[in-house]
Amino acid sequence: MSEREERRRRPLSAMTAGGLWPADSPWVRQAMEAVPRDRFAPDAVHVWTGERYEVVRRAETPEAWAAAVHPDPYGSTVTQVTDSMRTSSISCAAIVATMLDALAAEPGHRVLELGTGSGWNAALLAQRAGKGHVTSIEIDAELAAHARRRIEAAGHHVRIITGDGDAELPEGEAFDRVISTYAVEHVPWAWVGRTRPGGRIVTPWGHTGCVALTVAEDGASATGWMQAPARFMPTRHAGRPPAPFERVRDGDIGAPAQLSRPVQQFAHPDVLFALRVLLPDVQIDTRAVGTDGQVTAWLSDGRSSWAVLEQTGTAVAAHRDGQRDLADEVGRAWTAWEERGSPGMYDFGLHITHDAHHVFTGDDPHGPHWQPLAPAHGRTSRT
Repeated sequence: MSEREERRRRPLSAMTAGGLWPADSPWVRQAMEAVPRDRFAPDAVHVWTGERYEVVRRAETPEAWAAAVHPDPYGSTVTQVTDSMRTSSISCAAIVATMLDALAAEPGHRVLELGTGSGWNAALLAQRAGKGHVTSIEIDAELAAHARRRIEAAGHHVRIITGDGDAELPEGEAFDRVISTYAVEHVPWAWVGRTRPGGRIVTPWGHTGCVALTVAEDGASATGWMQAPARFMPTRHAGRPPAPFERVRDGDIGAPAQLSRPVQQFAHPDVLFALRVLLPDVQIDTRAVGTDGQVTAWLSDGRSSWAVLEQTGTAVAAHRDGQRDLADEVGRAWTAWEERGSPGMYDFGLHITHDAHHVFTGDDPHGPHWQPLAPAHGRTSRT
């Protein structure tokens, strides 16, 4: 076996060892084995150093490039960075497999993909649905052109359209399956309108998980449940949220805030998802800092309010700035979640109609809904 083939096989073997292949969709494994990931990667990818993204070029450092293109099953490959932020990537194999399983595509299905990116996911879909059955829309003209060339070079037939996947859908066409490779806060009704009754829509939702929706037989609604934790890049309409930790690093520590919750639990998928449901406009990021086990969480409302929460041992230090007291909001949301029985991510579902999105838990889409909490305002140390 060649070195290239060994590198390709390594993450696939890790998928097997971790029991990550979907049992109900054996075609997913077959497609990933037949459609190598590296055929869709650009010659220059980006690797996070802990402080910034650095370019890794295939011609200069082929081993480092191969390692970045074939990471472990939970690793993604960043293929585009704009203004120091990643704006396109090849998603991790584990979540790609989960989403393709949830999509339940069959040979002959007409499939619409939103967000072509590198073209790898579109090629996997083509491997399943067949020649000429996959349409993919990409808003970035350069990405669309590169994906088209890579897909054709790999011998697949996918219709690539340059346009806005949230709105610019093929006129007069209906699809059996719709899948998005970027996160949306609200599933565009146009996606439901272009999906045949009984069809499936799979999309990252709320930046913390992916949902699989089934369109009702009358086409008037779509309902489904969360499938897996997942953090995807948002639709480009979402804009760029501020990075509060950069301000803190520059010495802007804000005003003291109160939080009695353990910061490390922010990283738990159930907690993170519940907070997203109750505080939909609050971005939450966590990471371990240093070697002493210290955990830091950054909160931002995407405008001017932020909070930084640091934990060492049992002590929590919190600072905030802006009109909203995000530390207080998180504490109230956490309490509200506990008061409703602390449901896990997989207990949550989404029911959408032309004019409404309802988040629910349990088996009844028409049961009690989860409503976002009102923002909390508070004074800061600023004068």
